[in-house]
Amino acid sequence: MGIARAEGYELLALTFDYGQRHKIELESARKVAEHYGVKDHRVVKLDFLRDIGGSALTSDELSVPTEGLTDEIPITYVPGRNLLFLSIASSYAEVVDADAIFMGVNALDYSGYPDCRPEFIESVQTAIERGTKKGVEGHQTVIEIPLVHWTKAEIIRRGMELEVPYELTTSCYQGAAEACGTCDSCRLRLKGFAEAGYTDPIPYKSEEQ
Repeated sequence: MGIARAEGYELLALTFDYGQRHKIELESARKVAEHYGVKDHRVVKLDFLRDIGGSALTSDELSVPTEGLTDEIPITYVPGRNLLFLSIASSYAEVVDADAIFMGVNALDYSGYPDCRPEFIESVQTAIERGTKKGVEGHQTVIEIPLVHWTKAEIIRRGMELEVPYELTTSCYQGAAEACGTCDSCRLRLKGFAEAGYTDPIPYKSEEQ
């Protein structure tokens, strides 16, 4: 959101309530949207992702891994999540005539999710161009993924330059007020802050990396 604001965009925000374990991020999203004074902030419910399950983030029967990152796609991957997010975002963008959809996917320091890769985003971009009124009329909405090739440290540094309110954000998959520090998301966030030379302003139970 900080990058979109810096590039001069008027901000509208979508937050997705998909039955995630870490519902605390919904409150964080509200605070960040308020901080940036977005023109419109909508929370979209996708409860059926919890019904489908298959991910530690949407099923109480599966545990969030804390052993550290591996080369395999982790159990925290949510099947179809980013595809659904972008589909709904493109619908909203068409209604409000938005020029761009900003998404914070990252394919460098990430947890191995297939729907965070540039080739996935490029495929969805093609679908939007061919399957929306704006697209076929030559006024397509562009998916912007400015963080996709940045390290976490580079992301943190750029955020600091833009005065991003990291203290209002959360990354922990466990969803507690105090971040666990041991899930993949916490490890990557802590690694990024450490390598960027900053201290993460949110509280942690543990700071393993």
